[in-house]
Amino acid sequence: MNKHFFKDLIHQSKQIILFACGFSLFACNNNNQAGMNMVKEYAVATLGTSSSDLKRSFPATIKGKQDIEIRPKISGFITELCVDEGSIVHKGQTLFIIDPVPYEAAAKVAEANVKVAQTNVATMQLTYDNKKELRAQNIISDYELQMAENNLATAKAQLAQAEAQLINAKNDLSYTRVTSPSNGVAGTIPFRVGSLVSSSTQTPLTVVSNIDEMFVYFSMTEKELLSLVRQGGTVKEILEKMPKVELKLADGTVYSEKGTIETLSGVIDQTTGAASIRATFPNDRNILRSGGSGVVLIPYSMDSIVVIPQKATYEIQDKKFVYVVQNDSTVKNQEIEIFNLDDGKSYIVTSGLTPGQRIVVEGVGTLKDGMKIKPITPEEAAAKIQQMTQQQAAASKK
Repeated sequence: MNKHFFKDLIHQSKQIILFACGFSLFACNNNNQAGMNMVKEYAVATLGTSSSDLKRSFPATIKGKQDIEIRPKISGFITELCVDEGSIVHKGQTLFIIDPVPYEAAAKVAEANVKVAQTNVATMQLTYDNKKELRAQNIISDYELQMAENNLATAKAQLAQAEAQLINAKNDLSYTRVTSPSNGVAGTIPFRVGSLVSSSTQTPLTVVSNIDEMFVYFSMTEKELLSLVRQGGTVKEILEKMPKVELKLADGTVYSEKGTIETLSGVIDQTTGAASIRATFPNDRNILRSGGSGVVLIPYSMDSIVVIPQKATYEIQDKKFVYVVQNDSTVKNQEIEIFNLDDGKSYIVTSGLTPGQRIVVEGVGTLKDGMKIKPITPEEAAAKIQQMTQQQAAASKK
């Protein structure tokens, strides 16, 4: 009897084990199916149209209103430098002094020659007056009177020549002080005290840049230029309609003063296909310097455009794509063409999308073509992230 009892007990134990294994497999299978069927949530936005104020950017070169080469008019040794490189100078300010000693001596000689000529004229005038009186009394002939008159004319001519030489000598003496012809900033100074310079020296003593106003030169392609002048009219009327422009400096900051476009080239360069344009910027604080570089920003507006966040896109082989949400909540990748906004956050879609379509705007890196998602609004996604952040912060305090 004990033998049959143990057989029944073993048989029942096997059935219990088989049942437990089957139940476990069933539960695991159900869990796997539940995990496979779970649909993730993604923030989805419906595209609309809007208008935007944009800026076109053009590389530019900054020049002083006047870049004046300072050159000596006389020969001599530099005896004094009155300014340093980069100094702000004013019109008429002395920049260099060239050894004045030989020119002072020449001026004194010229003054003496003038006095000699003046004395000679006075003598010839007395002679002529005397001869004229004698001729009136028929004491001398016409020949002698004419000779006296000719001698007086010669003396006067010599006086005029001496006076001209004195003017030249005084001018040469004044040229020993090399002055600035305008307000501005002194450039590099290649010559120092003791250097011999002359009017034939190829290198200028320095360059004075008038920087009260700055000329900013940039180029536009023919197509870009047409978009600005399409309204027609004379060049003057077109320039008056031009918007104020901005200047982005080399350090990335935007210059505080706005500029005015003053000239439009009437000729398209055949080699570059571009036209030269000049804008003028005030420079009261002397921030802009001649020879610098920057980027001219020209504002313009676009209407009825589709704007998407940059994080809604991904790139494959230099092409931009987004995921469009279909009616059955599956996603499909779509190539787009974009125009980059200057805000660093958004793109303007020029082709590939139309208003009314829905696109995934967050987490596009985890998606695959044809994947099913649960669309939620960006606001709902942001609220869930905030909730999770708060929960994590609360858990970390425990």
